[in-house]
Amino acid sequence: MTSEMVTAFVAALQAAGSVLLTIWYGLLAGQFGFLDSHTAKRMSQLGVSMLLPALLITNLGSQLHLDTVTLYVPILIWSLAYNLVSIAIGLIATRIFRFPNWVTPALAFNNTTSLPLLLVQSLASTGALSQVLKSPDDTVSEALSRAESYLLVSSIVGNSLTFGLGGDLLGAHDEDPRDEFEKMLRDGSSDASNLEEGENPEEQPDEETSLLPRSVVNYQSRVSRSAYSAASHVWDEYLPHPVQTVVARVARFMSPPIWGAAIGVLLGLAPPLHRAFFSDPQDGGIFKAWLTSSVKNLGQLFVAQQVVVVGAKLAHGLGKMKRGEAAGELPPLAVLFILFVRFVFWPVVSIAVIVLTANKTSLLGDDPILWFTMMMMPTGPPAMKLTALAEAMHANEEEKLAITKFLSISYAVSPIITPTIMMSLKACREWI
Repeated sequence: MTSEMVTAFVAALQAAGSVLLTIWYGLLAGQFGFLDSHTAKRMSQLGVSMLLPALLITNLGSQLHLDTVTLYVPILIWSLAYNLVSIAIGLIATRIFRFPNWVTPALAFNNTTSLPLLLVQSLASTGALSQVLKSPDDTVSEALSRAESYLLVSSIVGNSLTFGLGGDLLGAHDEDPRDEFEKMLRDGSSDASNLEEGENPEEQPDEETSLLPRSVVNYQSRVSRSAYSAASHVWDEYLPHPVQTVVARVARFMSPPIWGAAIGVLLGLAPPLHRAFFSDPQDGGIFKAWLTSSVKNLGQLFVAQQVVVVGAKLAHGLGKMKRGEAAGELPPLAVLFILFVRFVFWPVVSIAVIVLTANKTSLLGDDPILWFTMMMMPTGPPAMKLTALAEAMHANEEEKLAITKFLSISYAVSPIITPTIMMSLKACREWI
């Protein structure tokens, strides 16, 4: 027993160290100027808007079947539950202790994508995942694919809530959501017009010049302008104000990862599409060798890319601190409270809840990898998306720098997740 515990501890420590080192590589890239703040921001946008949807399409599509879809329902419920409870804890603590507004989203939204995905990959490489295989016929590779799919389903909820509610929690959504949606429609129509007007054949091409033929660009702009015009007409003429408010609030939750997940679910649950995209060519997989493979290659870039970007963003934030551009006050009690909730409270609660649910009911099936990933979902440092959220919501420089300082601390101490990994592995192996 002692030998197994030591093995699990060393494997967990190695996995946490691998994640921290990858962040460090990104920090070095930012320090030496390979990734400036603008490039890091664009790479982050690339990851969220293109790479993560590709990963969701291939992972969810390949893992989802009509007979396994029920396994993902508890993940959605659990992810929604712990996020909402975290938000409630943050709101109560902020009111009682008079913490800054950024404390609530920092406490509520943990890193649900790049960090846990890299963590389970590291656990697979150390052999730790072999302790919680489903059956003797199960392989580490298959277990890793399932773990990634489970974590990605959880990330859908986390990403949606971060950008759907994060602005309100930061205190940045002062205007009516209907006004925001109307502004989005106007901006979209204006951008479509500028796309066509900006194509002047006499101007010297630059990095912003479209590579498409001028006729295609003009057609694209006309279609976009017509679509925005039609949407504006329906919005103004046919939707009453209460419906407009509902639509505007729902639109906040719509993002590229949501659409990627929707496509993945469609491909997975429609048997003809699942066969065409994910079966071997000799079994009818006419798209697997070229289309599915290319999308999979794109998605696999996400994990390491995003963790490196985390490090680069921290480097630029620390550079601002060193130059003294802003104070960025960081209340020690707030830091300790968030770290306690993220690294102590949620690990204890999640392990207890999943063990009891798996032992007392059949809701979580018989896959130890599912139990393990659900135990790990609420655990870990806050999401780096908080920096993007602060930028998008036009937070002041003091608030942005405070967020950067806190993220630097939370990722620096992230190896303290090691006991949680070790106890989760032990719980899946011995307590369920």
